[in-house]
Amino acid sequence: MPPRIFGLENEYGLIFSPNGRVYLPMEKILGYIFEGLIPNSWPSNAFLCNGARFYQDTGCHPEYSTPECDHLRDLVIHDKAGERLLEACLPMAEKRLREEGLIGEIYIFKNNTDSMGNTYGCHENYLMRRDLDFWKITEQLIPFFVTRQIFAGAGKVLKVSGRTHFFLSQRAQHIHEKTSSSTTSSRSIINTRDEPHADAEKYRRLHIIVGDSNMSELATYLKVGTTAVVLSMIEEGFTVKGMELEDPVKAIRDISRDPTLKKRVRLEDGREWTALEIQMTYWERAQAYLAALGSSADETTRDLIEYWGDVLQKLATNPMELAQELDWVIKKNVMDSFIARKNCGWDDPRVALMDLQYHDVKRNRGLYYLLERQDVVERLATEEEIQRAMTVPPQSTRAKVRGDFIKFAKEKNRSYTVDWTYLKLNGYWEETILCMDPFSSSNKRVDELIAGVAVSHR
Repeated sequence: MPPRIFGLENEYGLIFSPNGRVYLPMEKILGYIFEGLIPNSWPSNAFLCNGARFYQDTGCHPEYSTPECDHLRDLVIHDKAGERLLEACLPMAEKRLREEGLIGEIYIFKNNTDSMGNTYGCHENYLMRRDLDFWKITEQLIPFFVTRQIFAGAGKVLKVSGRTHFFLSQRAQHIHEKTSSSTTSSRSIINTRDEPHADAEKYRRLHIIVGDSNMSELATYLKVGTTAVVLSMIEEGFTVKGMELEDPVKAIRDISRDPTLKKRVRLEDGREWTALEIQMTYWERAQAYLAALGSSADETTRDLIEYWGDVLQKLATNPMELAQELDWVIKKNVMDSFIARKNCGWDDPRVALMDLQYHDVKRNRGLYYLLERQDVVERLATEEEIQRAMTVPPQSTRAKVRGDFIKFAKEKNRSYTVDWTYLKLNGYWEETILCMDPFSSSNKRVDELIAGVAVSHR
């Protein structure tokens, strides 16, 4: 694949369970969470030493945006680092509660829906070329995104028309449009917001809001990696024709409701295909793209396309073979076992509780992490890599410049202002330093600034 910048934004669910009748506004609970990462005097919107952004999003959700990554494995690691940073905030937040005479537990969930039917997102970002026709590319991507949930879905137990069903995706039932500039009022498969956070003449940002938050590292790897491959091959002229869906919004919901993967959706030309058949078409085109790359294809691209094909084959024959790799399969496998053991139904409240507990980021409490400790889910990253990513940015992108700058400013106890594309050390050399190249891991002006401040403090 050509060089590309990736990023993930995860909004987290937040619950306070008091041991008593006293209830605190969620804004106050969130404030305690922020104190674990950001001093009290700072706003609830800040960049961290690892280059990531941590802030409060609409609906009082803590949101973690990974730093810019140009390697897929780095993205998986930094996505997990966001979970660890939020988990690390819990002891301090609960201590602050006790100081106010309140006792209770705070729960943070990496999921996409709450018990009231509200949804919050996992947004994906892919830097793409500006000179290509955005709309032609998105039209070819929509069938891919509609069907990608068969391996990228997080699974959801949901009651519809009085009956409880297991769905592939948490997000699919909340999608209303093919494309839209909004992320809330008219959620779409592809968001058209044009904020590249880079040189706008060269780049555009593909902003995807249709996907689920994943606990499985392999599901994240596959979700982002296959999207990057498909985007690259379309950019290079390996188009995918004839897959246009008659009604993509209906299709994404219908596919989500069928964990047997047998549901057929109607294409514009009248044919009816399963999600697996559509995904296989994209995979076969990716195989042709890989062959055209020849020896220039990097190892990650080769590994990813091979793994994608293997996953599709297993989904076609026996999805439960993936019960250590894909979130919806892991979750359904555990629930099927519980239902059989307890002789209960899908409407048992304990099953709904398992659905939620799967996404708890506190590792000694969350169901996913219980399975991880039992070595029944596969991993991609090591814990050492994740712990390092909590404080150290990727070393090959703009995030390194930002992270090093923030670390330096904190060490010198200097006030600063930071965004994705600029840095400024307040009160000294008031020049705003632009960082418009997300691929650049160094910046001469930042180096001069840091050197100048260091000399002045001798």
